[in-house]
Amino acid sequence: MSELKIFAENSPGAPLAVHVDPAEIARELAAIDVRFEQWEASQPLAADAGQEAVLAAYRDDVERLNEEYGFQSVDVISLRPDHPQKDEFRAKFLNEHTHDDFEVRFFVDGQGMFYLHANGKVYAMLCTQGDLISVPSGVTHWFDMGEHPSFKCIRFFTTPEGWVGHFTGSGIDQQFPTLDALSA
Repeated sequence: MSELKIFAENSPGAPLAVHVDPAEIARELAAIDVRFEQWEASQPLAADAGQEAVLAAYRDDVERLNEEYGFQSVDVISLRPDHPQKDEFRAKFLNEHTHDDFEVRFFVDGQGMFYLHANGKVYAMLCTQGDLISVPSGVTHWFDMGEHPSFKCIRFFTTPEGWVGHFTGSGIDQQFPTLDALSA
């Protein structure tokens, strides 16, 4: 289940607010210019569905976003607990960073936690199956896929370079509980 926990940036122990209602989550995130939506597949998907099947199942929503944002490429990425580079990938995304481009992810299955740092707060957004999150350029954030990552996502890019992070080095990402700790 999707869940948004909002913390004061200097108080990672107890959240100021917790939201599970999708409309409340969307409203809270919109206040920091982050888009949150929930989508449903137009057809059933097998657990091992590949890129073509996934994109076909979400074609209308993908096309709507492509038209709105002018994305140059869309792909599907999957990461499972047995991936040999899972620790490397996790470490890379766990550091607070920004992008010159949107970071847009749709969770076909599984889960991941986006931590958004804005206006003196940290928004810990647990994205699960059916969730779309769009983080605009310049918003500081980090992502935790957990110690045993299991997700499949549609990624959207407006630039040919794809994912390029500008790391802040602030250290705030080390102060907040991980996905595994928050989910325990």
